[in-house]
Amino acid sequence: MEEDNPAPTTSTTQCRRLEAPPKPPTPSAKRRFLIFLSFSLLWSFADGAFDYADALSKSLLYFESQRSGRLPYNQRVNWRDHSGLTDGLEQGVDLVGGYYDAGDHVKFGLPMAFTITMLSWSVIEYRREIEAAGELEHALEAIKWGTDYFIKAHTSPNVLWAEVGDGDTDHYCWQRPEDMTTSRQAYKIDEKKPGSDLAGETAAAMAAASIVFRKTNSHYSHLLLHHAQQLFEFGDKFRGKYDASVGTVKSYYASVSGYKDELLWAALWLFEATDNQQYLEYVVNKAHCFGGIGWAISEFSWDVKYAGVQLMASKVLMQGRHQNKNEQTKILKQYQSKAEYYLCTILNKNNASNVDRTPAGLLFIRQWNNMQYVSTASFLLTVYSDYLRRSNLRLNCPMGSVDPDDLFIFAKQQIDYILGSNPMNMSYFVGFGSKFPTRVHHRGASIVSYRENKAFIGCTQGYDNWYGKGDPNPNVVVGALVGGPDCQDNFADERGNYMQTEACTYNTAPLVGIFAKLSQFEGSDPGRTRDDQLLHASY
Repeated sequence: MEEDNPAPTTSTTQCRRLEAPPKPPTPSAKRRFLIFLSFSLLWSFADGAFDYADALSKSLLYFESQRSGRLPYNQRVNWRDHSGLTDGLEQGVDLVGGYYDAGDHVKFGLPMAFTITMLSWSVIEYRREIEAAGELEHALEAIKWGTDYFIKAHTSPNVLWAEVGDGDTDHYCWQRPEDMTTSRQAYKIDEKKPGSDLAGETAAAMAAASIVFRKTNSHYSHLLLHHAQQLFEFGDKFRGKYDASVGTVKSYYASVSGYKDELLWAALWLFEATDNQQYLEYVVNKAHCFGGIGWAISEFSWDVKYAGVQLMASKVLMQGRHQNKNEQTKILKQYQSKAEYYLCTILNKNNASNVDRTPAGLLFIRQWNNMQYVSTASFLLTVYSDYLRRSNLRLNCPMGSVDPDDLFIFAKQQIDYILGSNPMNMSYFVGFGSKFPTRVHHRGASIVSYRENKAFIGCTQGYDNWYGKGDPNPNVVVGALVGGPDCQDNFADERGNYMQTEACTYNTAPLVGIFAKLSQFEGSDPGRTRDDQLLHASY
């Protein structure tokens, strides 16, 4: 991440705020309105026939571009080489491995853990589809590259290494990861300097990953679960925000939402992994004091987990996996109410507060790396549509109930915008389609490959010789989802425009599951999902 993550703000550029419709339409009128809206949004864009299986393959390839450490023999991104091979050496701990979060070379623990949680959730929900596309092995490799690092970073029950590198010194330089001369200082959280948010998210990632590996590597699955349980206990017992303990992270990944959402998030993932009712009791008992049923949420991100918590709690309710039916049902229904408030906000179905959209219909939360919020919202819409369908339920919004298929149709529209159905006729998913960003704000991609030219490139030499050039990057970061357009659907493909052209691992991670689901509908009518076919057939 190139600069600090801003607190939730309204863009300085005027965006169109959606007003709620005056009254719920009748089912037939509602259906016609949805069809009309779909055509009106796409009338001047590409035909929307996308190869989602190809997009799935490219999404997983992206994580190989972001690898730190000693690269394996089967590394497919051949413009990258080994890097960060002495990480942790000064502190006497092996911290080699993991992922760089974006276009720089700091290893930030919180966004890395969220990335692995979302990759794991994608596999948990859509394993069959990923396997059918021939990408399961790559998905497992992407997850394991992260969890192997977390195992190293969790050196004792109450110690977790939070960060390697320093954002300030890192951003002073523009060089390839293979040439790094910047500080590789490592920072940790422990009993005296706690970080419940980081411990909680890492616990969630390892618990979710333990489910992923349960069938293929039971020993590794048990190891991950053991670490997850220890990290949750550590985070819960020694409470505090990690950015108060690791000051260098404040300008980049400050924990604005605090740690309570991550502890609820971790407890739910541990319940998913163990079926231990104690974890569900924790989520129920802490619902009020931890804000789980109090916050009205309009985003789901590496920082704010409440929407994910509420949606997962809703799943538990729909599946009937809770034991204390009376007390727990009451609280879980409140979680579900908040989850559906978030989804209705996304769908413009609340009475007043709804998420803004660009004129072409893209969800718009804020101007800095907006696509991360589009990606996570689309994922939650997709999985919740599945939960509703399996339970034979509908989404209840203040402005009317919504069919599960309609949630998925809207998610697909957002994904198609990403892939090229937009006013710029550009794919914001790098390497996909004929037109995509070629000047991604990414140090390694913007400089000649180390494997092609091993001559050392110094700290500021990259700025002098590469950063300011208008030429396309010599290396393509395939599968990267850049920050995307502004609230008027405008986009400037410039390397220095990091708000729009930088990509992050947590942007792409939720796409893995969505692409997998969309790919299963490809066949006799390429590029159109079953829901899209239903929509056109009902016109």
